Amino acid sequence: MRRCLIVANQTLMSPQLREEVLRRRDADEYEFHVVVPASHAHGTALWTEGKARAHAREALAGALTHFRSDGIEATGEVGDSDPVLAVNDVVTRQNVDEIIVSTLPPGVSRWLKRDLPRRLERRFRLPVMHVTAVEARV
Repeated sequence: MRRCLIVANQTLMSPQLREEVLRRRDADEYEFHVVVPASHAHGTALWTEGKARAHAREALAGALTHFRSDGIEATGEVGDSDPVLAVNDVVTRQNVDEIIVSTLPPGVSRWLKRDLPRRLERRFRLPVMHVTAVEARV
């Protein structure tokens, strides 16, 4: 069974991410684990770490329910605000075969500005699939 780590925040419930997860599930036996970095939304002022974590927990719960409604069994957790550190925390505890990173489109996505998909691929030496959501759907 393959183990896939999904890294997303604002795009957790995008149709593009859902389609990619369904494609994998239908092609092979997969276990999915979602990590939601506890970062504040861009442009929002006065977020505390507690608010960011609470928002991430809420987004994760909604995404897991959304996945289950499609017959996708997944586990998940809230991670560090830095997505690289959030992924690191997961891969040091669990075997992961591949990573899906879901981002907003170029120009809007802070993760793409930081070259997150390629950074994860280099650091963890795992295949990384980048999914671009058309819009945020948390």
